[in-house]
Amino acid sequence: MAGNSFGEAYRVTTFGESHGAAVGCVVDGCPAGIPFDDDYLRRELARRKPGGGSASTSRDESDEPEILSGVFEGKTLGTPIAVIIRNTAQKSGDYDRLRDVYRPGHADLVWDVKYGLRDHRGGGRSSGRETAARVAAGAVAKAFLAKHGISIRAWVRSIAGIEAPTPGGGGFDLDEAEANSLRIPCRRTAERAAAKIEELRKAGESAGGVVECHALGLGIGLGEPVFDKLDALLAQAVMSLGAVKGIEFGAGFASALMIGSESNDRPLASGIPPLASGKVAYSSNNSGGVLGGISNGARLEFRAAFKPVPSIAKRQLTIDREGREIDLEIGGRHDVCVCPRAVPVVEAMTALVLADLMLRGRGNRC
Repeated sequence: MAGNSFGEAYRVTTFGESHGAAVGCVVDGCPAGIPFDDDYLRRELARRKPGGGSASTSRDESDEPEILSGVFEGKTLGTPIAVIIRNTAQKSGDYDRLRDVYRPGHADLVWDVKYGLRDHRGGGRSSGRETAARVAAGAVAKAFLAKHGISIRAWVRSIAGIEAPTPGGGGFDLDEAEANSLRIPCRRTAERAAAKIEELRKAGESAGGVVECHALGLGIGLGEPVFDKLDALLAQAVMSLGAVKGIEFGAGFASALMIGSESNDRPLASGIPPLASGKVAYSSNNSGGVLGGISNGARLEFRAAFKPVPSIAKRQLTIDREGREIDLEIGGRHDVCVCPRAVPVVEAMTALVLADLMLRGRGNRC
C-alpha cells in the first residue's frame, strides 16, 4: 500500500490500525534544537481524545504517547522522531458481524475490491483513529513553527447548519472554542449546537459541519508557483482526512459571485518598500493569504467541510460480499459529529505543510 507518507523536507509516515496494537508516526527532517517533550505532546493529543461531550464517541482511549527516538533532554536531535500511541480501549467484537458486510458511507467495499481483504475492526487503517498519529507529527511541526513566530488556530465554524459568529463579529471568542466540547467560539452557539447534536443522537443520526483554520506570522514567500502551491498542498493535506469533502480559501466559492474590483486584495501604501521589509498590508483578504500559490503576508485562512459520520444507529440497507441485500444496524461506539475532534487534526495537517515548505524554501535565494 502506497501513500502513508507526506511531505518532502519535513516528511511524516504514519502507521497502525484502529483496533491494532498501536498507531504512531515517524517524523524525518525536523531540525535539531526545537523544544519538545512528552507533556507538550500529551496536551496536543488530549485535544483530539474521544469521550469529550455529546458529539463524541464513547471510546475512551488514554492516548498516552511514547517518544521512542529523536528527542533528548527536552529538545529535538535532528534525527528521526518516532512516536507510538498504544490502543487500549478496543472492542473488536463489536465488529465481528461486519466482517462480510459493507457499511454505507464507509470504504469497506472499495478496500475489498482494491486489496482483496480488509481489517473490518473499526475501519482498520481508514479509521479516524489514524489521525492521532497525525496530531503527534503535527505537534512537532507546531513546535518548529513557533520558533519562527508562526501560530495556527482552528475551530468549529458550524455544526448541523448552526453557524458560529465569524472573526471580528459580535459574539466571536476564540478562547471559548477551547472551553466547550464542541469547539465553537461562542457559548450561545455552542449551547444551540449541543441541543441539536443531542436531538440527532437520540434519533440515531449524525451531523456534518465546517472547521475554520487560520495561521498567523507566515510572511511572504511560502509555497511554490506551479504544482506545489501553498493552497494546493494544504488542500491535499486537509482533503486526506477521511471525512473532508471540500475546502475553500478566503472568500472561497463566494468569489464566483464577485466582480474583479471586489475580489482583488489591494496592497496598502506604508511608505516602506515591501522588497526591503518583506511586509505589506491589504485592503481585504479574499485570497485567504495566498496569491499565485505563495503566501502574501496576510493571514492564511481556509474552511474545510466535513460530511456526517457514516456510522449511524438507524437501520440501513446495504450489501454483503456476495452482493446480497442486508438490513444493517451498526453497533459499536461512534461520533455524532467529527468536527470538534477534527480541529486539532486540521491544525496538525496545516503545520505539516507549513513546516515542509519552510524547510524546502531555505535555498530559494542566495
